[in-house]
Amino acid sequence: MGESPKRLSIEQELEKAQQLGRWLADDELTAEAEQRAQQLAEAQHTASLRTRLTVLTVVCVLIPPLWPLALGLTMYLLFPRTAMRLFLAAGVGFSLVVLAGVGVSVGLLLWLISILV
Repeated sequence: MGESPKRLSIEQELEKAQQLGRWLADDELTAEAEQRAQQLAEAQHTASLRTRLTVLTVVCVLIPPLWPLALGLTMYLLFPRTAMRLFLAAGVGFSLVVLAGVGVSVGLLLWLISILV
């Protein structure tokens, strides 16, 4: 009925050995197992993050002042790479506008001081 996990593991190793034309060394098997575990942990983290963001998006949709945040979260959930690029570009643009505003303010302040003195 149910095959033991050890038997399945041995069969998987045999299939891999047949594909590669050789048996994997113990350190190669360990590295492969660690890589698989890391990928599984990363996938679980991503799924958890998506679930939390989905819940946050639903909460933001229910509260009208948070609709812009809900729109941003929805865009991030649907198109993560594009949204990250867009958010990065918006952040850089906002930083440049703030720096330009500070520069203009300092320039106007110096001009006003030079007029008054």
